Amino acid sequence: MAEHNNKTPSDSAVMMTELVLPNDTNQLGNLLGGRLMHWIDIAAALAAMKHAGRVCVTASVDEINFSEPIRLGHIVTLHASVNRVFKTSLEVGVRTIRMDVTGSIADAGNAYLTFVAIDPDGKPIPVPPIEPVTDDEKRHYEEAGLRRAQRLKNREQLKELQQQHRHNPNISV
Repeated sequence: MAEHNNKTPSDSAVMMTELVLPNDTNQLGNLLGGRLMHWIDIAAALAAMKHAGRVCVTASVDEINFSEPIRLGHIVTLHASVNRVFKTSLEVGVRTIRMDVTGSIADAGNAYLTFVAIDPDGKPIPVPPIEPVTDDEKRHYEEAGLRRAQRLKNREQLKELQQQHRHNPNISV
């Protein structure tokens, strides 16, 4: 355990494994993107809840990248862990690995999601701090801060645009 009894990213790590079945694929025999997004959200939620020790809900998905096709019969392993904690929110990174029947393994994608810990009334509640230990954990921690700053900046810009166009009934926002 890290100093000050803070949790580390490895304390929240979750590994989830799925087998791609016919119901999970499109007409080309590839895993449906929506099914993979569903699995990513579940793995990330488990890591967030493991860290926070309470229910966490998805607040945003910053990025999902698909780098390799995942086909019928492949085994998909999702590695999720908390990258950084803010006050009531936390960013979770998810790495997706696929393996075929020959044992060939490929990195199939990654994603970054933000979760908010909530109390029984559905109100945001503070999350325990996290202390990165390894060089990779420290890099993920710093990158999460950059993504959050960009997300907040984008939100503010969108809010300004919405206010500018609020009085124009011909523009949908």
